[in-house]
Parts: sequence; structure tokens; C-alpha cells
Amino acid sequence: MKKVLLAVCFTFIAVTAAFAQRFAYVDSDYILKHMPEYASAQRQLEALSAQWQKDVDAKYQEIDRLYKAYQADEVLMTPDMKKRRQAEIDDKEKSAKDFQRQKFGPDGELTTKSNTMIKPIQEKMEKAIQAVAEGDNIDMIFDKNSEVIMLYASPRYNKSDDVIIKLGLKPGTFAK
Repeated sequence: MKKVLLAVCFTFIAVTAAFAQRFAYVDSDYILKHMPEYASAQRQLEALSAQWQKDVDAKYQEIDRLYKAYQADEVLMTPDMKKRRQAEIDDKEKSAKDFQRQKFGPDGELTTKSNTMIKPIQEKMEKAIQAVAEGDNIDMIFDKNSEVIMLYASPRYNKSDDVIIKLGLKPGTFAK
């Protein structure tokens, strides 16, 4: 009898503790769209990316021009001249690929610049989320846009607007 009573008490305590936890979620993309500094950083990164892409395109156009000139002159060239021209084209192509990797690769300048500019904004958002969670006695806040799959979320648990207000911004007005 004691074991049954103990099991019932333990089950009751576990169920009560499970229901006592408070959960909420935020939409980080929605919050970031409200932050003017995020919009500004995105514009700067897009401008930088566009400029570098223009440089990459110019390099590949030069390679294409050299290759077409090589094809046009190929019949008139000696084997030595062919080797030099092919080497020149190969060097330019390697240089263009290296430049592209240096700017856009996984460890490239664009990634580094993005991390440098976006990380402080994300940290600011995270501090605001933490403040909202502590202020509302919330045990866990999920990000609707992360790897966590949320099949259903009641809108009453959405704390995105609270985070935007905590950041000193107005919900519903996206940064430009």
C-alpha cells in the first residue's frame, strides 16, 4: 500500500511540476526586421556583396575574352605560344576562383564581415528575450525559426512583440 501511495504521490508531483513550467516562443526573423541596425547591416552587406560579385564577373569576362581570342588565334600559333596563352588563361582563372573563394567562401570576407556586423545585433536581441523571459517568469522560450520544429503554437505564447518593445521599438513597423 505504501508503494502505491508513494507512486501516486510521485506521479502527482511530476505532473504538477510539468504543468508548472511556462513556455513561450519568439519569431527571431520578425524581431530582426524591426531592428533598424539589422536592416542597415543587411544593406551594407548586400552592397559589399554586389560590388565583389561585380569584380568576380569582370574577372570571368576577361577570362572569356582571352579564351575567345585564343580560339581565334589558335591556328596561327606555334605550340610554344599556345602553351603560354593557355597558361595565362589558366592563371587568370585560378586567380578569379581564389578571389571568389576569398570573398564568398565559408571563411571568406563576406562571412567574416557578416558575423562582425550581425552578432552584436543578435546578442542585443538575446538579452531582450532573456529580460522578457525573466520579467514574465517564463521557463523556456523557443525560436519559431530555429531547428526546433513547432507543429502548433498558440498566439498567446508569442513573445516577439514583447521583445520588440523591450528593445525600445514599435511592433508592426518594420525597419527600412
